[in-house]
This record gives sequence, C-alpha cells and structure tokens, in this order.
Amino acid sequence: MADLKIRNLKKGFDGTAIIKGIDLDIRDREFVVFVGPSGCGKSTLLRLIAGLEEVSSGHIELDGKDITDVAPARRDLAMVFQTYALYPHMTVRKNLSFALDLARVGKQEVEAKVANAARILQLEALLERKPRQLSGGQRQRVAIGRAIVRNPKIFLFDEPLSNLDAALRVQTRLELARLHKDLQATMIYVTHDQVEAMTLADKVVVLNGGRIEQVGSPLELYHHPANLFVAGFLGTPKMGFLRGTLQQVEADSCTVQLECGGQLSLPLSAAGLAVGSSVTLGVRPEHLNVAAAGTGRLQVTADVSERLGSDTFCHVRCSSGEMLTVRVRGDFAPRYGDTLALDFDPAHCHLFDADGQAVAKPLQQAA
Repeated sequence: MADLKIRNLKKGFDGTAIIKGIDLDIRDREFVVFVGPSGCGKSTLLRLIAGLEEVSSGHIELDGKDITDVAPARRDLAMVFQTYALYPHMTVRKNLSFALDLARVGKQEVEAKVANAARILQLEALLERKPRQLSGGQRQRVAIGRAIVRNPKIFLFDEPLSNLDAALRVQTRLELARLHKDLQATMIYVTHDQVEAMTLADKVVVLNGGRIEQVGSPLELYHHPANLFVAGFLGTPKMGFLRGTLQQVEADSCTVQLECGGQLSLPLSAAGLAVGSSVTLGVRPEHLNVAAAGTGRLQVTADVSERLGSDTFCHVRCSSGEMLTVRVRGDFAPRYGDTLALDFDPAHCHLFDADGQAVAKPLQQAA
C-alpha cells in the first residue's frame, strides 16, 4: 500500500508564501502529475513530500503514518531528478547498486535487484559503462533504475524529461507509462508540459500560485475545466476565448451577446448570474469549423497558419481583436488576410463568469 495524504500544507521562504494550504489525497498505484506554469510551486510541493524542504505548517501522511518531520532517507520514497544526479566515476552497475550497498544489503540480493532493474529498463548491455559514455535518454533510464532497485512505496519524478530532445522525450514518456503498468507502483510526476500531464496521468493536479486549481482525470479536466486558468492551460492548441455579455437566463439555458458580433444560446445553467453580467465564452480548436462564405456564426480574418501534416492550425483574428485557433485538415491553409466564416456547436462551448469560474456544464458532454 502507498496512500499519501496531504493536509493544509504550507511553505514559505523569507516571508514569501510558496505553497498556500494544499489538501490532496493520492491513492495506491495512481500515477499523479503535478502540472502548472513556472513558479507555481509544483517542484516545491514534490520536495516537501520527499522531505528535501521543511514544512512551514500542515501534515503529510504515508499509509496512516505522519512523515512530516521524518528524514528523507526514512520515508521509503525514491526521487528521480531532472539532472539525473549520477556519480560520474561509477559504472552504471555501481550507480544502480550504490544505495543498496550503503544500506548493507546482501550481495546476492543487490545483484538480483540490479539485474531486474537493468532488464526492465533495457540497460543490460550498458552496465559496465560510465555516465559520460551514455546518451541523455540512457542516463535518465539509469536514474530511474536507481529508484527501482530501492523498491520504494512512491516514485517521485521532478521534470525528468526536460533535458531530452523532442523525439527522445516522446520515447521516454512511453517507457515511463509502460513502467507504471509493469511495476504497479504509485508515482508522482512534476512537469510544466501539459502534454506529458494529459498522456501519463491517472490524476492531474493543476497548480497555480501555490494553490490547487483543479484535480481530476485528464479528460475530466479537459472537458470540464473549473475555471479560465485550467481551460487555457490544458489543451494543444489552447482553448480560444471570446468576451461577451449575458442577455437572457433560463432554467437550463442562457443567451450570450459576443463582443465580436453574434448572439448564441447555450445549453448551460447560468441561474446564479444576472442579465448584463460579463462572461467569457470558451471554444476549443477542434470544435471550430470553417463554413461557406456568408454563413457561420463568426466572420474572422486569417492570420498565420501552422501546417503539421495531418492537421493545420489556422490562427484567426476576430473583429474585436481576439485570437482563435482552428484545427482543420492538413491540406487546408488560408492566405494571410483572407476573410473566413466560422461555425461551431454551442453544445461544445464553455462559459465562465466575470471571476473566471465555469458556469455549470451538463456531464454528458464529456463523451
């Protein structure tokens, strides 16, 4: 078992609050990803869990035991650092066995655990090499292997892929996903890359300014963002936003007048908002369609386009100056400055109030 509970956790440096009261439950065998922009506190939170930073206030429990003040070496956690942190003068074999040797584990048990980690990570042919003879991806696998041999209750990863090139990052991401399935382990992973968060996690924790904005499965957060920050942070390309005013409110629908022109009725319950309130409409690139000239809900001007082969991301400008991104087939790319008509299904739209909080959205739209 590896159930972790965090209660009202706070951390400050020199009078500046970094972690501002976090409550979180992480269950056994979950792959949990902390994601957020630089400076949001995600690495600090991981270091607090690992015991590498002192907690200002609050509690951390592992399997019912308070480990808030327990030394890092006694927490039964293993951390994989962004910089690999390998010993340059040791072979891969010695790097893998070092922690076990320090703990005076029996020689046969050490050899068995090193061999098992090397097999899982495909390092058998590299055991006698030193770190300088390895590629970035191989070094990262050795760093992960050092954690595996310890058989910890929880694996902690601090942006482990950020030093790798794009192709190697994808490959290593897949290896981590397989590793989680094979080991059936609890893993906590920190990244600023929302693609890594969406593809790896069972549970995503979105952090901003030292606080949790939302916790849930990747698809739950994608389809039902709690606020403007989460909506704009998750998704590639990001969700487009249009300012508007609430014109009419019904029990299970509302009507919005957009600044860029056009009025639309949404199947959303805005009962808590007053007519005339400022709102923001959100629509994802895959839900925008290029319509025939003279039709559609919006008239926009084509900006630059990004051709990716199978898809093209067309960036367009509304009459209000707001920018949207349209995801279309790869062989379509309008000329810069062309006038385009856009259409979209109101059922796929998101609505946020003046404070940036999401207006209630029917659950069936997550499908």
